[in-house]
Amino acid sequence: MEYEQKRLDALMSLNLLDTPASESFDRITRMASQIFQLPIAAVSLTDTDRQWFKSKVGVDHDTIPRKKAPCAEVADSCEFFVIEDFALDSRYCDSLLGVSGIRFYAGAPLVTREGYCLGALCVLGKEPRKSTEAERTALQDLASLVMSQIELQHAFGRIDPISGLPNRVQFSDDMSDLARVAPDEERVAVALDVAQPHQMERLSAVMGPEAYEQVIRDAARSMRIFLGPRVAVYHVSPMQFIFLAPPGIDANGYRGCLLKLLGSELVGAEIKYAVTPVCAMMTYKLNSMSPMDCIRALSSAVQETRSAELSIGMFSDSQDCAYRRKFRLLNDFQTALDDQQQLRILFQPRVDLASGEIVSAEVLLRWRHPELGDISPGEFVPVIEDSALAWPMTKWVLATACRQLGVWYNQGMSTKLSVNFAASNLKEDVVGEVMNSLTAHELPHQALEIELTESSLMQHSAQILQKLDQLVENGIGIAIDDFGTGYSSLSYLQRLPVSVIKIDRSFIQALGDGSREQKLVHSLIKLSHDMEYRVVAEGIEIPEAAELLRVVGCDEGQGYLFARPLETQAFEDLLTTAQCGAGLVSAA
Repeated sequence: MEYEQKRLDALMSLNLLDTPASESFDRITRMASQIFQLPIAAVSLTDTDRQWFKSKVGVDHDTIPRKKAPCAEVADSCEFFVIEDFALDSRYCDSLLGVSGIRFYAGAPLVTREGYCLGALCVLGKEPRKSTEAERTALQDLASLVMSQIELQHAFGRIDPISGLPNRVQFSDDMSDLARVAPDEERVAVALDVAQPHQMERLSAVMGPEAYEQVIRDAARSMRIFLGPRVAVYHVSPMQFIFLAPPGIDANGYRGCLLKLLGSELVGAEIKYAVTPVCAMMTYKLNSMSPMDCIRALSSAVQETRSAELSIGMFSDSQDCAYRRKFRLLNDFQTALDDQQQLRILFQPRVDLASGEIVSAEVLLRWRHPELGDISPGEFVPVIEDSALAWPMTKWVLATACRQLGVWYNQGMSTKLSVNFAASNLKEDVVGEVMNSLTAHELPHQALEIELTESSLMQHSAQILQKLDQLVENGIGIAIDDFGTGYSSLSYLQRLPVSVIKIDRSFIQALGDGSREQKLVHSLIKLSHDMEYRVVAEGIEIPEAAELLRVVGCDEGQGYLFARPLETQAFEDLLTTAQCGAGLVSAA
């Protein structure tokens, strides 16, 4: 009994039962049929109460009962077994095979390296016959090939060493095999994402690196138990598993099952509340989407599910298109950095509200993709800033802005430019890069200002203060962009070495809503002045707003009232006109 339990455990751990037919096994089965010149051959695996055929020739059904099945005797004895004539064998003459007309059987055991017999490679015929020693040797050799194929699938690049589950390579092969058997079948594919990266980082910091392995092992074991042996689970990425719902089940009907799965003990009690598993589903038509595309689509559905703060989500074509577009933009941006035609900078003036003079301009990046056309900065900048290209992008803008500044200074047109930096840029040698760019074009340090958003400063406060101090010591101005949206503390703002506060456009555009909104903006301006900051109002679009801001003491304004972002020549013309004594810059 103990051997049988271990034998079954060995069989289950290989994840072979109820998997699609595979050409790698079918090839061996055909060879067995040809060598014996018999119409029937099979790779037969002995389950608790059935013989299941991983591969077969000459038989339509996939399984027969284990009771009185010759392959079961092979599994029990671990020895080669032959029935030369079912009609003359008292044990098997009335078996299912015997009464169905089978007269001959030969089976070679399929034995693991640990000595557990999984079943048999068998050949059958409808006429009694004897087997030669050469035939027996050949069948045993082929059985060894079957086991080599099983071990190859299980060990080399197909089984995750931590979870013990088949990986995405095996998923791809299995889905391709399944598509050949049932090309028009639709199944519900499910991804279970156990934890978010930052959750595992926290766990590893507390419990050590083995925490990751423990979470994976717990989740794999729990899913196998919950879903049962007939559902194959694949470990396709560090924290993500994929499986197919049983045939005939739609996504809505499977939601309840997934809720129970998420509510089960997926991980150990000591870390249960440290992770937030989610599921995402999609209808997967086997012959219309590649297995790797299925994995990618489910992965994007998982991310969307987490973004929406749901526990179970559905794949959406529109969301998937958005993810694919983001991925394309990210891939294409490196080419854009090296292409003189795709990227350019525009300039939006900042105007002194009291005098109407242009005092500086914000540098804005624009991208004209050769195939997709103009890409909104609101679309591509967040994608790039969240990648390894964030610093190359900023360096490109900085270098281009300083080069243009150098041209203007040589022409006698002095102005200041403000360049946006992501907080992640401050992990780099930002001080050295800024100083080198200014020196290369013989520019005064006061000609450059760096803008950082309030929220990004809050995320990296301890790390960036020293570099901000170094920039200010070198005469570089620092501005806080989108002020009022980051929920920063006053004590923190007081510590930052900034000189300019740019009030977010959402506050300015709400000025016409009533006195409450006006008092809020007035308070922001007064607070900033009390802390000795110069104040810029962003998003000014109407004269009434500009006048109101001027009256309450706002120093500068920026927005469509004065000028939209301008190409180089247009800004140069405007700057020349302003420096020749023109009054307040008119609306563009």
